[in-house]
Amino acid sequence: MTLKVAVQMDPMHAIKIGGDSTFHLMLAAQRRGYQLFHYLAPDLNYQAGRVWAKTYPVTVQAVEGEHFSFGEPVRLDLGRDADVILMRQDPPFDLGYITATHLLERIMDETLVVNNPVAVRNAPEKVFVLDYARFMPPTLITRSLEEVRAFQAEHGEIVVKPLHGNAGSAVFRVGADGANLAALTELFGQVWVEPFMVQAFIREVAGGDKRIVLVDGEIAGAINRMPGKGEIRSNLAAGGYAEKTELTASEIEICEALKPELKKRGLLFVGIDVIGGKWLTEINVTSPTGIVAIDKFNGTDTGGMIWDAIERRLEERRG
Repeated sequence: MTLKVAVQMDPMHAIKIGGDSTFHLMLAAQRRGYQLFHYLAPDLNYQAGRVWAKTYPVTVQAVEGEHFSFGEPVRLDLGRDADVILMRQDPPFDLGYITATHLLERIMDETLVVNNPVAVRNAPEKVFVLDYARFMPPTLITRSLEEVRAFQAEHGEIVVKPLHGNAGSAVFRVGADGANLAALTELFGQVWVEPFMVQAFIREVAGGDKRIVLVDGEIAGAINRMPGKGEIRSNLAAGGYAEKTELTASEIEICEALKPELKKRGLLFVGIDVIGGKWLTEINVTSPTGIVAIDKFNGTDTGGMIWDAIERRLEERRG
């Protein structure tokens, strides 16, 4: 299958190709002979019922610093002139991100958008996961210091984090004594207009935070992300490092529970985070990562698996 693929992502010059999942997907697409076009989310335009962007034909190679080359810019009607759009810009999940989903929603009948922009908009990582609260650690979403104090009194050590944060940013551990809890709650209330998330601290996080990648609901692989020295955050972007891992029976149960809904919503590429072999903390749908490390440890081709799933969806649409 020969495809025209428009990739809505971050600036090409700024990505770190050694671990960038979007770049990994682009390399896999290029090996299949697909045509790739790059654009940024702010380049989206709407006029007279059409959604278009100024895009750049792009060629990629796994050479740091020389990893891409652009052709002459092309005004691409994303409904008529593209077979697939990869929506892969990194969060924050802000109004700019949400607006992009609204624009891409308008061409979903013409072009396959991965992940489904409506589903992405309706499934922020730390909100969608609430549908599976039975797998989660004790959790509170609030802006109230009084509620946080009561939660902390019940559970002891807690973790406080922004509801729409990413890459482990602004994740704080508060000890059982509650020191700085009031100041931290005040700070979160000033920086973010939305509520924040508070969870019971899971001591097993010292043994890692497992990222499991699901492709169209199926398990593609997993890595265990270990926190760096002096850290509770195991995100690779926050200094963590990856280890080879296997899935527990509880983790497989979580994946099976998620599978029907992920398939139903058109969430083809999803990364879930599990601590202690059983505690589900996030369902990442905006721009999940981890496939480079998974393929490195397991000798798999997750990028190819994702493109196989995309081709199947296209064949289903074409009937």
